[in-house]
Amino acid sequence: MFLRCSTRKKNGKQHRYWSVVENKRVSGGRVLQRHVLYLGEINDSQQDAWQKSIEIFEDGQPHPKTVALLAEEGSSGAAIQEQEKPGHENIVRIRLSEMELCRPRQWGACWLACHLYEQLELGQFFAERLPASRKGTRWDLVLQTLCAYRLIDPGSEWRLHREWFKRSAMGDLLGEDFAMAEIHKLYECHDHLLAHKEALFTHLQKRWKDLFNASFEVLLYDLTSTYFESDPPLDEEDKRKFGYSRDKRPDCVQVVIALVVTPEGFPLAYEVMPGNTSDKTTLREFLRKIESQYGKAERIWIMDRGIPTEEVLAEMRKSDPPIHYLVGTPKGRLSKLEAQLTALPWEKVREGVEVKLLPQEGELYVFAQSHDRISKERSMRRRQLKALCKRLKELGSMTLKSRELLMRLGEARGRWRAAWRLMEIDVPEVAARQRATFTFRLNREKLREARRHEGRYLLRSNLCDRPPVKLWELYIQLTQVEEAFKNIKGDLAIRPIYHQRQERVEAHIFIAFLAYCLQVTLTRRLRDLAPGLTARSVLEKFAALQMIDVRLPTTDGRKVIFSRYTQPEEELKLLLRRLKLDLPEQAPPRITAAGQLCK
Repeated sequence: MFLRCSTRKKNGKQHRYWSVVENKRVSGGRVLQRHVLYLGEINDSQQDAWQKSIEIFEDGQPHPKTVALLAEEGSSGAAIQEQEKPGHENIVRIRLSEMELCRPRQWGACWLACHLYEQLELGQFFAERLPASRKGTRWDLVLQTLCAYRLIDPGSEWRLHREWFKRSAMGDLLGEDFAMAEIHKLYECHDHLLAHKEALFTHLQKRWKDLFNASFEVLLYDLTSTYFESDPPLDEEDKRKFGYSRDKRPDCVQVVIALVVTPEGFPLAYEVMPGNTSDKTTLREFLRKIESQYGKAERIWIMDRGIPTEEVLAEMRKSDPPIHYLVGTPKGRLSKLEAQLTALPWEKVREGVEVKLLPQEGELYVFAQSHDRISKERSMRRRQLKALCKRLKELGSMTLKSRELLMRLGEARGRWRAAWRLMEIDVPEVAARQRATFTFRLNREKLREARRHEGRYLLRSNLCDRPPVKLWELYIQLTQVEEAFKNIKGDLAIRPIYHQRQERVEAHIFIAFLAYCLQVTLTRRLRDLAPGLTARSVLEKFAALQMIDVRLPTTDGRKVIFSRYTQPEEELKLLLRRLKLDLPEQAPPRITAAGQLCK
């Protein structure tokens, strides 16, 4: 194996992307290259670390050796008679010709999920808080199964019961049988979780501080929504409401999820709110929630525009100790301050990024522009304008009645909203069933204003003593909370929600939050030990490890059963070495007696 580099020109810059590649010899003496791991963009020190690992891995292989396998059926008659003498009662002769391979199931990703679960000490945490039921149901293990399922191959509880548990090795890893995946137990487990949410936040904060020396001085706050495939609830107190849908599903009821994470992506707390909750009404309560749980401290809150109000920002400035903030501002405020900002000089904070600083009444406005962002937004705007103009010309050449024309114009407006705001459309009033025409032209004044604002945004903060480069670096970390929502909705498939009861809806989000905690822990490990890899790609690599039952019939009618996981391929061995993980020992064999399996 070796590292291979590929280059790509993007936004006028050369980017280098790295992969681990393996040579494979095929028929005809040819050598083909197989892609093993994609590492993305890595720096020179990370490249050296990967290269060293590959060299150690390649050079450290043991020398191959040949061993002989002797079937018991091939033993000589004298040997069999010798084994049947007194003193050899424990000897079992096996019929190798009747060997069976049964129940292949996914083991590797399940083992990795359990390893992450124990790293966060969640097993101990929930074992103390979720005692077994009167019938012996281990709710803590049911929860661990639900979390692993949500992390590895998310879906409904019904699918876990019918398909996934049987195809996975969770039962082998937890020492339980299919009774743990009984459908009513999977649903009933949800009813025991929400009481421990606040304690879980405190526990996770301590674990991330111990494992990664995480800091909680800077907090990123944002909101998202997730929808339901169900009818609107009759209970007015239910949190499922119609509201602004970030999922582009205004036809579905939804709930709003508020999340606080650190710049490294560690989630600190979350809250589930009614689906019609306005963003600007949530911040005050979350400030109180964090202060009551973790105490007062000089924290820095980073938020997008639309979340804080002027009243809440004033309260943050007057609090003791003061609560610092860095927020984006609406474009309307940029228009008001544009005249004052124009007279100020640009200050370079990094390559391709410039800022202007405007102090005002105990606050600091930071007007930033990114040349890469300017190029990207202008390219997006040009594509939209080109597509909209093409569609308008097509509609102009059609013979359409007034109502149909208006409907098609509305469709174009919904598809290219940003470009539509730059156009002037004139549709003369005619009867609904008469043929209609329209004219359109580009509003060049609006276009010039859009060009002035592209790639530029105005930040607002009470961190007046911080250098502009630090403020810029703080604000761009807001992408971490956006990445968290992307992972929760994408990889962990939190949406849509099918639960009907309010408590189980929130418990479903609780389990998705736990699965995200496992994912972000793995991501943080990869950043230090295997940079360039994503948590999803590593889980897929580990999923290749299967567990199989090897059944060997004996001459006396019994069966010897070995549950064995398959040996990892070369690239997975390399990954295990990089992550400093050791696979557990294979399970001891079992033997059946009188037709029943011995434990």
